Amino acid sequence: MTDPAAEIVDLPREAPAPSAARWAEKPEAPSPAETRARRRFGEGALIVCDNLVKIYKVADLEVVALQGLDLLVNAGEMIAIVGASGSGKSTLLSILGGLDTPSAGRATVAGHDLTQMGRRERTRYRRRTIGFVWQQTARNLLPYLSAVENVEMPMVLNGHGDRHRALELLGMVGLRDRADHRPERLSGGEQQRVAIAVALANQPEVLLADEPTGELDTATSAEVFDLMRHVNTEVGTTVVVVTHDPLVSEQVQRTVAIRDGRTSSETLRRSSLSEEGEHSWIAEEFAVLDRAGRLQLPRAHVEALGLEGRVRVHLEPDHISIWPDLHERTDDDR
Repeated sequence: MTDPAAEIVDLPREAPAPSAARWAEKPEAPSPAETRARRRFGEGALIVCDNLVKIYKVADLEVVALQGLDLLVNAGEMIAIVGASGSGKSTLLSILGGLDTPSAGRATVAGHDLTQMGRRERTRYRRRTIGFVWQQTARNLLPYLSAVENVEMPMVLNGHGDRHRALELLGMVGLRDRADHRPERLSGGEQQRVAIAVALANQPEVLLADEPTGELDTATSAEVFDLMRHVNTEVGTTVVVVTHDPLVSEQVQRTVAIRDGRTSSETLRRSSLSEEGEHSWIAEEFAVLDRAGRLQLPRAHVEALGLEGRVRVHLEPDHISIWPDLHERTDDDR
């Protein structure tokens, strides 16, 4: 029979002492490029549009409304999206509002993947996560209900009507004394203010406004924008305004311009302190470089330098220079 003691005689009596030097070594920190690669695009943002594409088919014709659009909006921001007719801004708003679906790409709002939701989820999303203010004042309100009943209606549809909260919201927009008036007895500006109260009824995380001042005069438009800024700063609701008016950049901190279905530039409005201690606002426009390296140059710059077709691009130590190809094209080039 085998001696049990013989089987363990060659095993180590003690474990080797741990090496202090080994544990003191710090792991090599990842490079900035590796860190960016590991983080998913838009991580931490409330609204994420990642390479968004939307194609409409009319008969045998395909219209590309969005061509790989990227957009990030952080919680608590108030931004404006501007662009000419046909630029894709209304299509983008329809997708963010859950009224349309993208053909390709990714769109998420407050954790909701808009490409994966079914009909019921979309209805719940529109009722609870977002609020809408349309350009047409008649589209925002039911004509046979009073102002307070219009504000209460979204809460009723969600199963918890609250007249007291409806009156509070009307007070916030300065129309508590008009609570019993139907839309026909309200001015255009008053109707839009009631519409904002309706949009906030279910405490949405995002307020979407489609040309909210398109039918209003300049003075009333300023009042409506003041109210939306109040909602943004005091209530904390993220506000996205879509408009064709480029002067809206004076009303918000960030303006995103869309051209040909992509984000082309952003205008940031910042507070500056002069040497005399006076505060002033400075608006600065930036071109937007997407993740594929595409850059839309300002149209005025392109026209001023006569840029078209091929251009020369050269990397300098701290910038990139672009200039036209001044050589005549050969027949082969054509």
